[in-house]
Amino acid sequence: MRRGSLSKQQVSFAGSVADGARTAWLVPLGTGVLLAVFSACQPDFDKLLAGDAGGPGDSGNGGSDTGGVSGTMTSAGGAAVENGGAGSEPDETGGGGPASGVGGSAETGGAAGSEAGGASEAGGAAGASTVCDLPTTFSWTSSGVLVSPRSDPTHDLVSIKDPSVVFFDGRWHIYASTANTTGNWSLVYLNFTDWTEAEAAPQYYLDQTPGFGGYHAAPQVFFFRPQNKWYLVYQSQPPTYSTADDPSRPETWTAPRAFYATMPDGTPDLPIDYWVICDDVYCFLFFTGNDGRLYRSQTAIEDFPDGFGELTIALEDTQFALFEGNAVYKVKGLNKYLAIVEGFGSTGARYYRSWTSDRLDGAWTPLADSWQVPFAGENNVAYEPSASDWTNDVSHGELIRDGYDETLTIDACNLQLLYQGRDPASDGVSYSQLPYRLGLLRAAP
Repeated sequence: MRRGSLSKQQVSFAGSVADGARTAWLVPLGTGVLLAVFSACQPDFDKLLAGDAGGPGDSGNGGSDTGGVSGTMTSAGGAAVENGGAGSEPDETGGGGPASGVGGSAETGGAAGSEAGGASEAGGAAGASTVCDLPTTFSWTSSGVLVSPRSDPTHDLVSIKDPSVVFFDGRWHIYASTANTTGNWSLVYLNFTDWTEAEAAPQYYLDQTPGFGGYHAAPQVFFFRPQNKWYLVYQSQPPTYSTADDPSRPETWTAPRAFYATMPDGTPDLPIDYWVICDDVYCFLFFTGNDGRLYRSQTAIEDFPDGFGELTIALEDTQFALFEGNAVYKVKGLNKYLAIVEGFGSTGARYYRSWTSDRLDGAWTPLADSWQVPFAGENNVAYEPSASDWTNDVSHGELIRDGYDETLTIDACNLQLLYQGRDPASDGVSYSQLPYRLGLLRAAP
């Protein structure tokens, strides 16, 4: 990242590193661009190489993209390919850092939160009713690391990543992926009242919950109003879900159940990062495939979670330009949806691209979708004065929502992104051992 201005230290080399049964081929794609492509993730991988009930409180606006001394960035990170066998997870790199002082929630309505308005648990957004459109360009400020992995005698963890976050019942609730020192992946849960408490919050390992042993990763959590139930969506590898009555009780999630009895025709070799969002009529399941495509399936809202049918390609580009970490949101007060997907920039660092549409099943129009003009990436992110320069990438994360229901609504007046990052000095280690941490971007006013 940067403080005010940004200089880049580029790298260019080729070679390979072994990672157990996999080999990471370090592929130079021009001066200063290096992608690490993991082979042997699964038999067909070589083919890829060929070709509310209420809502969360508003959070405080972030600082501007100015000030500080210029930093130097190294960008040897790679395009690692996600794989979905038991005990291994989609390969990724990237991240960023959260900021403290995010708003709270008022259980009976009215303003709440430490920096900006809150939300009413009984009836949706409370406080000011200002409606903002999305800007055409974005500028963000990042904190340092707010959430790190926490080990115990049976969980020797190296990373926490892929966060999903909601504000409910006066607390922030985060579900995320973890990786341990033997390369196995699982899920973790934590909650806290203020972001200053996030690093010290106890972490619950979901492999303690019945049915959650083995590989599960990349969670999404939301409240489905038609059934008055909470849903946890994740990959196992196929798209899987569990339900509960209270997200603060992770031990009560039901055993994993697949959305599909058999994956539909046209499913890519490596489907990953499943995301559910609903309008008044349909629920949609989005995911990427490490093939440059964003896929969509849908079902009637009264049939959810059953009934998802054939696949449609929602977005398409080259493999590493449209890679993974997708999310789709409703923009508060507008007939507009926002889609964000990770890609790789010219330095090999990860960043987020964005598109908008007036329908979840409609065509998507580019918003800020390039390395030079990203939704969020090293070219438009600066650090807070108190934060150290700790990551080059803006990778798999989730925007702070204006509620917690199935509409996945965000407030464009108050954009914040909880995301993952890692120390650039970790370049070159096996993917599962990359030390991911969580942080928060705050949009500049």
